Amino acid sequence: MQTMADDIKVQARNVQVFYGDKQAIKDVDVDILDKTVTAFIGPSGCGKSTFLRCINRMNDTIPVARVEGQILLDGEDIYDRRVDPVPLRARVGMVFQKPNPFPKSIYDNVAYGPRIHGLSRNRAELDGIVEQALRGAALWDEVKDRLSEPGTGLSGGQQQRLCIARAVATAPEVLLMDEPCSALDPIATSQVEELIDQLRQDYSVVIVTHSMQQAARVSQKTAFFHLGNLVEYGDTDDIFTRPQDPRTESYISGRIG
Repeated sequence: MQTMADDIKVQARNVQVFYGDKQAIKDVDVDILDKTVTAFIGPSGCGKSTFLRCINRMNDTIPVARVEGQILLDGEDIYDRRVDPVPLRARVGMVFQKPNPFPKSIYDNVAYGPRIHGLSRNRAELDGIVEQALRGAALWDEVKDRLSEPGTGLSGGQQQRLCIARAVATAPEVLLMDEPCSALDPIATSQVEELIDQLRQDYSVVIVTHSMQQAARVSQKTAFFHLGNLVEYGDTDDIFTRPQDPRTESYISGRIG
């Protein structure tokens, strides 16, 4: 299928990442599409989370990390010196491996981003944003009568959906998820997977997962990383059934990993 240029949300060109003297990512070139779930798979330590963190400049928070190359969001280089990473992270939301709600109420967890980015003019607008984000994260019906209760009092799966609501509350364009289900039980995992499928109607979703089954279930595109290299990238069905590279084939069949 021909990729239309206007479907491309994120373009990476010749991306290298170093931690001090150690190179973690080598020469990554990839086009990530809009309104699509892209899965990053590969063995532990292969660079998939490191590359994910490049897309919203989270590696900036690590003093020894250095990123080279270009990452374009809608054609704009996010590593340009004039780009402020704070508004960038409103456009590129992130959900982490372990649910990490703030020690605040459910309402304040979701309202936090819109408040600091000035996205609402009054309380009524903020109420609307919070409700929309919680609905978007398939959590509204479960929490609408307890918005003043602490977010930390929710179950693990609900906490992760709260973190997704917090990420979508700033109306991002891209949603990054770093192993979002690895701390969850199977029922909560399937709820989050269903949610990811819904979210791609509005966002470009990029998910790092150690579960090949999950990648096969939720993604349309898959990128396989190995030893800091992006080995292969393509339609998920092709990667899992007709991989072009023998390293991809070995990983998928369980011989490496």
